[in-house]
Parts: sequence; C-alpha cells; structure tokens
Amino acid sequence: MSVFARFALYERLISHWATSQSPTIRVGYEFVRFGLKQAWACLFGGMMVALLLGSFFLYPQEFVLARYDFLSIAALLIQVGLIWSGLETRDEAFVIFLFHIVGTVMEVFKTYMGSWIYPEPSILRIGGVPLFAGFMYAAVGSYLVRVWRLFEFRFTSHPPFWAISILAVAVYVNFFTHHFTIDLRNAMFLIAAFLFGPCWVHFRVWKVHRRMPLLLGLTLVTLFIWFAENFGTYSRAWIYPSQTDAWSLVSPAKLGSWFLLMLISYVMVYGVKTLFKVDGPRKEMPGFQGP
Repeated sequence: MSVFARFALYERLISHWATSQSPTIRVGYEFVRFGLKQAWACLFGGMMVALLLGSFFLYPQEFVLARYDFLSIAALLIQVGLIWSGLETRDEAFVIFLFHIVGTVMEVFKTYMGSWIYPEPSILRIGGVPLFAGFMYAAVGSYLVRVWRLFEFRFTSHPPFWAISILAVAVYVNFFTHHFTIDLRNAMFLIAAFLFGPCWVHFRVWKVHRRMPLLLGLTLVTLFIWFAENFGTYSRAWIYPSQTDAWSLVSPAKLGSWFLLMLISYVMVYGVKTLFKVDGPRKEMPGFQGP
C-alpha cells in the first residue's frame, strides 16, 4: 500500500470517528484538517524555503556548481515532478510559468535599481538575477492554484474581472514607475479595499463551507509570504541594503508591497480558474477532496 493510500485510509477512519464525537472534538479535527490542507497547498513553496535554508547551511562552498545554480536546477526539477505526478496540470503549470516571467522581469529591474541584491555568483542568471528567483514568485502562484482546488473556493459579491484586472496592471506598472515619479500605492490600497471589501470567500475544510472576508484571506497569505521572505534573506538567497553587514528582520513596510503583489497573483489565478475554467481531473492527496 502506497503512502498516499495509507494516508487516505487513516484519514477516512479518523473523519468517520470525529463525526460521531462531541462538538469540541469535531472543531479540533476540522482545525487540524485545515492545517494539513494548507500545508499541502504550500508544497512547492515549502520545498523552496527548505532548499534555501538547507543549501545555506549544508551546500559546500567549493563545489563546482554554484549554490544559486543548484537552486535553479532543483526548483525546475520540483516543478517538473509536480506536473509528471499529476499534482499540477499543464494548464496550471502555464499559469505558474507566467508568474515566473512576471516576477523575473520585476526582479531584473529592482536589482538594477538597487532595491535588493543576489550576493553570490552563478551562471544561470539574467542580469543580476539568478533564475531560481522567478520560482519564488511561482511558489505564490502554485499555492493559490492548489489552495483554490483543495478548499473548493466560492465567492459572493466578487468584483468584476475587468475592474480587478485594471487594478492589477496598475499595481504592476507602479512597481516600476514609483522609482521615477509619484508612488500611487496608497491609492491602490484604497481601490483594493473598495473592490474587495464586500467580497466573501467560501471554503470547505470538511463537511460544510465556511467563509471569511476575501481581504482578510489575502492579508493572512501576505503575512506568511513576509515570514518566508525573512527565511530567504536569512539564508542570504537575496538581501536588502540594510542586511549587507548582518541579517536583520525584513521591514514590516514590505507587507504592503507583498499585499499588492498578492493582488496581481490573485487576479491571474482568478482569471484562469473562472474565465478559462481550468479545473480538469488531476491526482491529489487522497482524503482531501471530500468529507
């Protein structure tokens, strides 16, 4: 019996047992199930963070293959493995590839402007940006695609796609133009609050759909991305000017930037999931697809 099949068997048994227990136990089981689904949705991102930290502590400096090049090759192999195993469809992989392109273009510009740097040498790079950097943005896309599927998202009072698309394009352009002209991000925060404020996301953890304000959900994801970025800078995968001499916590002000990036990511996934109806059959961890 495979590991997945064994997990599915035990999960069904525990789910059946929890159904007949007290409300406290049922709530506890649903909470644990929520955590497991979130961890499974973070599969690609979690593996990338593990690679950053593991290579920082264990990768031999004298090895012929530079650490950054190792990270780029490893990230590509992970992505290929997810597609080959059926855990991501080719359509979803295409969306993640778009994240890679969008993120890499911005990285090349931002490193040129000195916003942050990649301090180690590598061959697989574009300008000052090693290729693994794009996979860090792709990890956000991978999470959104997978969490959408695992929790069977539904929405009420969702803003129209054309409106959020205009906002996403404006946010992306502002990431570049604010270096030369006025920074419009505060206005974009207000527009995002106006568009997404009435929206609720409904998600199924176990038997029924729960709900939360979509803005709250995006904010929580932003917070965890900021945590992951601190791991990334601690491993010196990239560093900010303030971290050149010694590591320090990434400024909380970066939460605003990550929130705006989350908006771009969300709009891309929303468009694919709703307009192009990309939700075909795929393999997934057994036990996570039903009650």
